[in-house]
Amino acid sequence: MNQQQNSQMVEGQGSVASAAAPGASNVSRSGEKPPWNALWVLALGLAMIVLDGSIVNVSIPAMIREIGLNLTDAQWVTSLYNIILAALLLPFGKLGDLKGRKMTLQVGVVIFVAGSVLAASSNGAGMLLSARAIQAVGGALVMPSTLSIVSASFRGKNRAIAFGVWGSVMSAAAAVGPFLGGLFTQTIGWRWIFLVNAPLGLFVFIAAIPFVPKTGGKAGASAMGGAARAAAAAQSGAAEAKPQGFDPLGVVLSALGSALLIFGLIEGQTYDWFKPKSEFAIGGFKWGADWPVSVIPFCIVLGIIFFVLFVHTENSRARRLLPVMLDLTLFRIPTFSMGNIAAGAIQAGQFAIMFVLPLYLINVRGINMLPTGALIAVMGIGSIVSGGLARPVTAKIGAPHTVQFGLIVEILSVVLLMVMMRPSLSVAWLLVPFLLYGFGLGFAAAQLTSLVLSEVPIAESGEGSATQSTIRQLGTGIGAAVAGLMLSVMLGHVTPSALDGINGLNEGMVAGLTKSLDASAGAAIVGIRAQGTTGKLGALGPQVADALASAFTRASQWTLVVAIVMLGIGLLASVWVARAADRSNDE
Repeated sequence: MNQQQNSQMVEGQGSVASAAAPGASNVSRSGEKPPWNALWVLALGLAMIVLDGSIVNVSIPAMIREIGLNLTDAQWVTSLYNIILAALLLPFGKLGDLKGRKMTLQVGVVIFVAGSVLAASSNGAGMLLSARAIQAVGGALVMPSTLSIVSASFRGKNRAIAFGVWGSVMSAAAAVGPFLGGLFTQTIGWRWIFLVNAPLGLFVFIAAIPFVPKTGGKAGASAMGGAARAAAAAQSGAAEAKPQGFDPLGVVLSALGSALLIFGLIEGQTYDWFKPKSEFAIGGFKWGADWPVSVIPFCIVLGIIFFVLFVHTENSRARRLLPVMLDLTLFRIPTFSMGNIAAGAIQAGQFAIMFVLPLYLINVRGINMLPTGALIAVMGIGSIVSGGLARPVTAKIGAPHTVQFGLIVEILSVVLLMVMMRPSLSVAWLLVPFLLYGFGLGFAAAQLTSLVLSEVPIAESGEGSATQSTIRQLGTGIGAAVAGLMLSVMLGHVTPSALDGINGLNEGMVAGLTKSLDASAGAAIVGIRAQGTTGKLGALGPQVADALASAFTRASQWTLVVAIVMLGIGLLASVWVARAADRSNDE
């Protein structure tokens, strides 16, 4: 079967599926124009949520100074948002399928904007953390709604284009966030990183009224005519008989599993993976620094146990024909299961890079946060450019091979970045691998999203979208955790040898400098450089700073190997996705 025939078959199947799906709206049916205006509204809503996950980090020092956050509070400003977001994605994705995705989108925007305004007006830790929790609830309503509405509203080639826009916006927003955070903080103040969400959210809410179609829930089902209902009954068969309703135990188990796993992964460096590095406190509960084991392995193991119980519960309820929170039979779809593995691996690779690059640029190359954010934002530019080119490339080589092409470009760009991490080379040259990485990411992430959801029934697109978003969140945590662990291990390995050649340093001083470099994530280099020959190291100061910079560079290069491995896993999984897609087309 040639490519043109495949394309026609996909479009034909899309038209039938859109008419037959219980949650499809009029815009999905054959003969009507795709809702392109809705796509841009959804993309803006998605960008608002993704930006909020990356824009805050660079503003933390300013928050500490102005409203008196302590170190624990500062850590929770970012962690709390990510944890609650991950915990609620699956339940709220299912909620959109049951009650209507446009409704969950608009409610989520209102909640998110309310949390943003509260965060901007915060004058203490309690108020700011409460606001971040409210933002996360709103974000968890918005994110799966945007993707599931795209999935339900576009068919055939238009669907691939729409997913390309969605994926490019998500990648670009994550890359641009640190730059905008630094820009706002250094110019109009950190509160504007939250206040900017008010006009954006207002526009998304109002524009959604005329442009975003109703999908999912009773509203989406009632939009179908009698012929469409008959087609749905004839084509979906057993799928129509799936019970719909609330699964409270599934909600609790999935939320606890997601929250504990994400917390354990992203906070492993803070509290240490085995022996406690510092006290963990939440509410009135404290996990002491003198306890025999860290809170991190406890949370990860408990999170896995909750997920195992979740799978058991969902299988049991499905056998008894009771409503489930997640239809686990979706994972029998090869493009969905293997595609999600690829999506998680790609996300892990991206955040391994995002973890180490700012540390290297600021501490080794000596540039401040604003130009660092600008350099990283170049990835977003590359992603937008390739997102625009994805349509003709996909038309020629197909979506699965477009994903593989993008991943190969990403891997090659990381290798080039490792080679170019030399003090003799101007920082400006790093723009080349940054741009290439974003270019590959735009191809890979966008088309992979299309493939993952390509065979998911439209009535369950909320579940499918939320599952992908949750796995991406887990990938974020895994990437940052493994990269942080690799950086720490390699600093302990390479720093002593880098300092050995300096006369005047004894064994205790070498051990102390190694520990300081690791504990400060490279910031010790900046301090020693600033002191010059007047610090505790005297005339050895500049020489020690250069040796530490060299050690940190080598450790960073090894950390980027983690990103290459993660992207390689994504590439292997994408090969399986391509084979599954080919088999599906042949059938």
